[in-house]
Amino acid sequence: MKRGAIDSFFKPSTPKKPKYEVSTSTSNHPSYPFPIPHLPPSIAEQLGFAPAEEGQTINDQRDLDLIYYQPYIPSSIAPDLFDFLRKELFFQRVVYNIKRGDITTTIHTPRFTTVFGVDSTSLFTSPTPDGDGVATLVDAQTNKPIERTRYKCTPRPLPQCLDTLRKLTQGTTGETFNFCLVNYYADGNDSISYHSDDERFLGANPAIASFSLGARRDFLMKHKPVVAPTPKDREGEEFKVVKLGLGSGDMVLMRGATQANWLHSVPKRKGEAAGRGRINVTFRRALVREGTENYYRYNVGDGGVFRWDEGEGRMVDWKGGRE
Repeated sequence: MKRGAIDSFFKPSTPKKPKYEVSTSTSNHPSYPFPIPHLPPSIAEQLGFAPAEEGQTINDQRDLDLIYYQPYIPSSIAPDLFDFLRKELFFQRVVYNIKRGDITTTIHTPRFTTVFGVDSTSLFTSPTPDGDGVATLVDAQTNKPIERTRYKCTPRPLPQCLDTLRKLTQGTTGETFNFCLVNYYADGNDSISYHSDDERFLGANPAIASFSLGARRDFLMKHKPVVAPTPKDREGEEFKVVKLGLGSGDMVLMRGATQANWLHSVPKRKGEAAGRGRINVTFRRALVREGTENYYRYNVGDGGVFRWDEGEGRMVDWKGGRE
């Protein structure tokens, strides 16, 4: 046995160096189960170079209007940003009921979710620059505290780590966002079925900025069925399925008539790579209070809080405060 091998056998192993230095500053709010650290300085600094690549316009089919950044977040920090958000955010595994007539169906959301933000009728006041004080909700027009009955749910302000990315995205796209939805796909069995973000509370032609971090997953889009009678220029028209293999750091901006006419999904995926987990961060703008109620109902629910456990390598029930 070589000398180096003997020394390493008798010497205690050196703890692994963290991938990034955790900030001592945190975002705090009564609606958070625990404080959320600000972006690590190394990640925040490199975000200044985003977008890493120019966006590619995809509009070669009717009603389709996408800009695809491959990637948007520099590859040098995408893995660390994924690890940071998975470790520091809190999530829910939502169960809810849908009633159609006399039939009630229980839906188990096949992914972990969390949401932050409030619609355009309200605003969160900003804490002081040194981080003191708590953001409170005021009316967007009068700047006075909102009435207690405005929301049945409890809106949560965006933590600094997500708000920084929101502001950067706004600057790049020219769009305005007041909501952030975060999905965590633990493995290839977690998915989201075909749907469109075309709710009335988003207004006409909403823009949705969707970031992907972690494992590569397919992002599929298909045109909605064309309702008859169809205009003559649509007769016999065939729409192709759009398939994007989203890698870590990629971003897709869906805008214009896309949501009104196209569906998108992230299907289940087999293979070891999908088991590494994927985070999807989306920004959008809700115009009225119905949007706030909807997003918190379907992304928070009444279940417990989950947090990433590094030792177990999975999301676990969070019980108790943060030390």
